[in-house]
Amino acid sequence: MARPSEALVAELAEFVSIPSVSADAAHARDIEAAAQWIAARIREGGGAAELVPWGTRPLVIGEIPASEHPDGAPTILTYAHFDVQPPDPLDLWESPPFELTRRDGKLFARGVADDKGNMFALVESARQLAEEGALPVNVRFAFDGEEEVGGDSIVDWLEQDDGRADAALILDGAMASREQPIFYVGVRGMLYFHLRVRTGITDMHSGMFGAAALNATHALMSALANVVPRADGYVPAELRAGATPPSQEELAAWAQLPPGAEQLSHYGATPIALGAGDDFYLRTFADTSLDVNGIAGGSPDLVKTVLPVEARANVSIRLAPGQDPDTIRAVFERLVRESLPEGAELEITLKNSARPALTPTDAPAIQLAGDAFEQVVGARPLLVRTGGTLPIYAGLVARGLPTLATGFGIESECNVHAPNENVPEEAIDLGVATLREVLTRLGALGR
Repeated sequence: MARPSEALVAELAEFVSIPSVSADAAHARDIEAAAQWIAARIREGGGAAELVPWGTRPLVIGEIPASEHPDGAPTILTYAHFDVQPPDPLDLWESPPFELTRRDGKLFARGVADDKGNMFALVESARQLAEEGALPVNVRFAFDGEEEVGGDSIVDWLEQDDGRADAALILDGAMASREQPIFYVGVRGMLYFHLRVRTGITDMHSGMFGAAALNATHALMSALANVVPRADGYVPAELRAGATPPSQEELAAWAQLPPGAEQLSHYGATPIALGAGDDFYLRTFADTSLDVNGIAGGSPDLVKTVLPVEARANVSIRLAPGQDPDTIRAVFERLVRESLPEGAELEITLKNSARPALTPTDAPAIQLAGDAFEQVVGARPLLVRTGGTLPIYAGLVARGLPTLATGFGIESECNVHAPNENVPEEAIDLGVATLREVLTRLGALGR
């Protein structure tokens, strides 16, 4: 039975209070505690759930069966993640990050938008329908606690899973506005590299060796100059090869999203090039991007006139749908090495790789879910890609499952991965009501 909003918010507050930060090994027990918490919720709804050891962090694998004839009912394979980003910098939070706080019509906490709020609404909707004897589908849950660190354990599990699935639903997304839902039907892939350059045995006095000995930081900068975005904001053409251009239907949907210039302005961002705001969605949904996420060499904070002989950098590439990770990896490594000064030693380590993917938008599951959102929210979801990377998405598409990703925070407002993460106060009620209708309508699959 549907429960009062206050009860749901109180339960969500308990969930987000668990600091399940996957990037910090000190929170390993919190990751397990969050897994235990959501597994217990599934069991309380009449389902089965267990923590499955898989790599360094457990998965939560479970199912709530259809209320009648589960053997013949459609099966929906669902995914969300219970780990969260680190809350730093703490001094920018206006309330404690792991204490659910109401303020200005919103709920604030780390994970309330990404992704515990969405996960909570998913499990709660299935629980309610099951308790009412009105769940027409089998709902399988495959949750992980390492999405925020690019973990691939859930992808490995999916490759070995032989359980039934007729469609896939990912609750790891957001809405364009409080009135306009979104279905993500495409994701970008990822290549993440660690680069290390050495040019000598020991750091040297820059006065005695400057202009005579090779500086490792300079060598690294030279190598990266061959792959970073050009004056127009785009990376070299070789790194963009293979990208699938958007359809006219997609372009029409993107035109209904908030203007790109507003997206940049909201975060106080400086456009990478003239016109980047106008082309915002083309750049972030359907093109390749490369970012130097961190760089270190020498002594950037102290007055220390050394000539460094080691420099390091982390570099990520977001792959557009249609691109092949192995192909782009080879291009990246070749371009970097081509501009490395002679005598410098470069070590490149691939830390993470994920494929991009697109899913057919005319699949019955996509249409039925769209009908459900239209009924509850009042607007049909826009079918768009996302600039982010969901490692499991490509695996689900490769398995032949019609797959959509969605969520109930507001994309331009929820401060995902930033201080003061939030969702609208009504997001939990809206999420539960909408997902109840989605699961109900998906019962028509296979008829």
